Amino acid sequence: MPTNIDYDSKIPNNVALADDRRLQRALEGWQPKFLNWWGEMGPELENQGVYLRTAVSVGRDGWAHFDHVNVPDYRWGIFLAEPTPDRRVAFGEHKGQPVWQQVPGEYRADLQRLIVVQGDTEPASVEQQRLLGLSAPSLYDLRNLFQVNVEEGRHLWAMVYLLHAYFGREGREEAEALLYRNSGSPDSPRILGAFNEETADWLAFYMFTYFTDRDGKYQLGSLKESAFDPLSRTCSFMLKEEAHHMMVGTTGVDRVVTRSAQLIREHDTLDIAACGGIPLDIIQKYINFHYTVSLDLFGSETSTNAANYYTAGLKGRWQEERRKDDHRLTDDSVFMDKPEGDGTWSQEEVPTLLALNLDLRDEYISDCKNGVTRWNRILEDHGIDFRLRLPHPGFNRNVGFASGHHITPDGTIVDEQTWEAGRHHWLPTTEDLAFVRSLMQPVYERGKIAQWVAPPVNGINGKPFDYEYVRLV
Repeated sequence: MPTNIDYDSKIPNNVALADDRRLQRALEGWQPKFLNWWGEMGPELENQGVYLRTAVSVGRDGWAHFDHVNVPDYRWGIFLAEPTPDRRVAFGEHKGQPVWQQVPGEYRADLQRLIVVQGDTEPASVEQQRLLGLSAPSLYDLRNLFQVNVEEGRHLWAMVYLLHAYFGREGREEAEALLYRNSGSPDSPRILGAFNEETADWLAFYMFTYFTDRDGKYQLGSLKESAFDPLSRTCSFMLKEEAHHMMVGTTGVDRVVTRSAQLIREHDTLDIAACGGIPLDIIQKYINFHYTVSLDLFGSETSTNAANYYTAGLKGRWQEERRKDDHRLTDDSVFMDKPEGDGTWSQEEVPTLLALNLDLRDEYISDCKNGVTRWNRILEDHGIDFRLRLPHPGFNRNVGFASGHHITPDGTIVDEQTWEAGRHHWLPTTEDLAFVRSLMQPVYERGKIAQWVAPPVNGINGKPFDYEYVRLV
């Protein structure tokens, strides 16, 4: 497999697409449908060029090239990471056997489902964010939005390639459906709930790229372990691109917290709404919402599907090969917290194989705590006592053991009346959302930025903040 990417082809790729004329024709037939979807559902703001990175190689060094690109002309393509020589299945009942280059018949339906669900998330986020360019706080942020969007579009291509190449007619039909469903559509919504939520302001965008794209990191990381080698290599390269999306979220919230802290110090009050800043309690509400919606993406704490995927070798654990166990888990068990109807918590022992969703979710939660630590360090450096926190994993949940229970951010199980009385303290209200949206006035002048967010510490690819990241019409 070539390391460098062929950009002379109609569809850029490093999978020797020209050697399979039937597959090439099928994907070239899907390409105009994708471009039509992008024209209808992609970013709304017209421009004459965005300073974007484009993958030119899948090697470990120098894989990306930066230049101004007219977004509709962006070259979406199919890139698989370099194969690992003599790679072996690392877990499940096939542990130690050579990985698969074709789909085993007995796992065809399950693999197709995993790929479809992952693929469905990619265009969904583009649809959720399509209007954000109209209220960008700076050209730097606008550029980052476009970068995230074009790479989510490329991640859609990554999954569509697998569907076309390995799943025949059913795969082609599923690839069509990925463009038919739309985020928030009452008739044909996206598969997962978080991808039907509105992303109507830039604080929500930063939270989405921090929390929800971080879920994507862990889902891709578990699929990267798959015994189906083309899926593994596809996800391996996607993770390189996904890292930027999470950086946008991490530093975006950094900058909002920094600006709010500056205004608090300047005006000696936490009530900075009248000063054009976002109060810390509203930032906390956004954390509560986006974190808990993202937790739902991991599914129920116990799952026979997850157990079956693991045993079959289809989807592993985060950093599977670093785990110090037998990688089969047939004799292991774990304890999990479970809410009871009498308002208490109990612990239930379950087989480890059934708790793989919980294992992945716990890895995610540990990672999310790092961001909160960063943001609280900013507040501490400004001499502000307020501290942000992640709510209890049972708070505001629609999936898993906690769904159907009323659990406060500190983990207290309460009745419905108490929860409803407190929810306006814990989750963004209509008034909170309207206030944040009122701040979303576009700033398109080079080197300028909206008053509610601090400028970035570093620019993109060594460029200064006042660089012409986007050339507007």
